[in-house]
Amino acid sequence: MILGVFVICLLNGISFGCILFLLASGLSLTLGLMGILNLAHGALYMVGAYIGWTVAVHLGFSFWMAALFGGCVSGAIGLLMERGFLKHLNRLPNEQVLLTIGFVYIITNLCLWIWGSIPKPPFTAKFLSGAFTVVGWPYPFSRVAIIIVGYSVALGLWWLQDKTRIGAMVRAGMDDRDMTKGLGINLEFIAAALFFVGAFLAGFAGVIGAQLIGANTDLGLDILLLALIVVVIGGMGSVQGSLIGAMMIGLVDAFGKILFPNFAMFMLYFLMVIVLVIKPTGLLGRKL
Repeated sequence: MILGVFVICLLNGISFGCILFLLASGLSLTLGLMGILNLAHGALYMVGAYIGWTVAVHLGFSFWMAALFGGCVSGAIGLLMERGFLKHLNRLPNEQVLLTIGFVYIITNLCLWIWGSIPKPPFTAKFLSGAFTVVGWPYPFSRVAIIIVGYSVALGLWWLQDKTRIGAMVRAGMDDRDMTKGLGINLEFIAAALFFVGAFLAGFAGVIGAQLIGANTDLGLDILLLALIVVVIGGMGSVQGSLIGAMMIGLVDAFGKILFPNFAMFMLYFLMVIVLVIKPTGLLGRKL
C-alpha cells in the first residue's frame, strides 16, 4: 500500500515536472539571452491548450497534430510580441513587466471571447487513453507519454545548447552581448528565433499539459507562477537547471499534496527561498 502510493506520487511528480520543464525552459532561455521577463508566457501556454482542444476535439485531428498547431500558434504570437514591442524595451524591466502583464489580460479576454468561460476537459490521443498496472495501482498511459516527451525535449535542447554552433552563439550572447555582436554574429536574429522557440514550447506544453488539467482562462497566471519558481530554482539560461528545478517542484507538489495538503503551496515557496539563500543565481544559473 505505502509502496504503491510512493511510486504513484513519484510518477505524478515527474510527469507534472515535465510539463513545467517544457514551459519554463523557453522562459529561462529567453530571459537569460535577451533579459526579457515575459510574464505573458503562461498566457501562451493557455493559448496552446485551447488551440490543441480545438484541433483535436472539435476538428477531430490527431493529438500530435494538435500539439504542433498549438505550439506554432503560440510561437507566432510570441514572435509578434517580440518583434512588435519587446525588442524596443531592452534593459527596461519595469516596462517589460507592465507590457507583458497587459498581454496576459488581452490574450485571456480573447480566449474568453472565442472559447467562452466554461473550462475545456482534459483530452489525449486515443491510444493513450488507457492505463496499466504499477505495483497494483492503475496508471494512465498519458502520463507516461508526458514523461517521455518531456525528457526527449530536454535531451534535444541540451544537445542544441551545449553541442552545436547555434548553442555556442546563444551562450556567448548570454555572457557578453556587445562582444558577441562585435564578432559579427546576428544576435538579434538569434534572439528572435529563440523567442519563437520559447513561445512554441509554451504552446506545445499547453497541449501536452491539457492531458492532465484541460484548458481554462485561469492558466495564464496560475501556470506562470510555477514556471517562474522553476526558473528561480534552476537558474536563468540553463536547460539542465530548468529540468532539475521542474523535477523538484513537481515532486514537492505531488508529495506535498499527499503528506501536507494544507501546506503544499507553502512548501514550493519554501524550497525557492532555500535555494535563493544558498545560491542566488539558482542551482545551475549563469552569472549575468
